[in-house]
Amino acid sequence: MIFKERQSIYLQIAERISDEILAGTYAPGARVPSVREYAVMIEVNLNTVMRSYDTLQSWGILDMKRGLGYFVADDAVQTILARRREAFISSQATEFFETARTLGVTPDELAEMYRKYLKQ
Repeated sequence: MIFKERQSIYLQIAERISDEILAGTYAPGARVPSVREYAVMIEVNLNTVMRSYDTLQSWGILDMKRGLGYFVADDAVQTILARRREAFISSQATEFFETARTLGVTPDELAEMYRKYLKQ
């Protein structure tokens, strides 16, 4: 796994696992690799993966079953999509709309561009 400098490694791992859940690699209710297995798989420190799993658990994406490991929460897909939607709206969309306003792009123009995009 290649890491970016702009975000903590444990958060990048949490996002990767979230991506894997969305892609169906780990289905709701399924067990995810152990912390040790995942650390070996992506070649990072065990503690970093543990922090990622703890974060995913605090977000409601993973459930820990004592003695059995971590499992994908039943509503993990919805939770991931809701978190990402919120992040998009609070950062990227706000920045996009600010730029559009500055450039004088009207709401009608934006709506038309979006309709064309959806038809692609």
